[in-house]
Amino acid sequence: MSGSKDEDRKGSEDWRESFWNPRTHELMGRTASSWGMMIRPKGDQLEITFSVSDTESWDGFVHNLNSFLSPYNDSYQVQTNDNCPPDQYFIQEDSGEVRNNPKRSCQFNRTMLDDCSGISDRFYGYNRGQPCILIKLNRVIGMLPGKDGQSPYVTCGAKREDGDKIGPLAYYPPNGTFNLMYYPYYGKRAQVNYTQPLVAIKFLNASLNTDINVECKVNSNTLDTGSERDRFAGRVSFKLRINDK
Repeated sequence: MSGSKDEDRKGSEDWRESFWNPRTHELMGRTASSWGMMIRPKGDQLEITFSVSDTESWDGFVHNLNSFLSPYNDSYQVQTNDNCPPDQYFIQEDSGEVRNNPKRSCQFNRTMLDDCSGISDRFYGYNRGQPCILIKLNRVIGMLPGKDGQSPYVTCGAKREDGDKIGPLAYYPPNGTFNLMYYPYYGKRAQVNYTQPLVAIKFLNASLNTDINVECKVNSNTLDTGSERDRFAGRVSFKLRINDK
């Protein structure tokens, strides 16, 4: 009987590693190039362009962010998800043939986005030329994105030619982290209330009336930065243009 349980456990591990292998950092046979990043609000072909004085030019962005963030309302998160200890994985293994389903999820409260939550500033800074951009990672079943208690974090900057245009940035949650407590992800069926962690970037004093080519990337001690194959892993680029008229 114990042999059967060992085989079941090994089979379960083999199945998980067919998706994400924490030893080799491979996802379905591919390495960290599978770390996709997406931004909100959705612009036209990764372009966020608006005029501060023209409400209609940014009103759609505000509505998009409001809709996207509604599942993150604190009242909903408190009812459906756990208040987890930070900086450690929320492991919920199955026990032999007994499935640990449905699996619980950790709260990501909207207020964690502070000035970019849409609560204290219902226009997300767009009416003042200080827009908020939200970033999330693709969901990858079983992925463990950090080690030794170090969460991955986001940094953004302008492409070289636009370095003097981007101005200072603010990150929410602090340091732009995707905390380890939101991992691993067990899949939509097993973890029905899973709430993806987010990072918000606020542009505090970007240059007006000019294109700014921005690149954001996720930094993790599980990403092999020396690998040519993974040189563009966990990155997203977009164009920002803030007009004053």
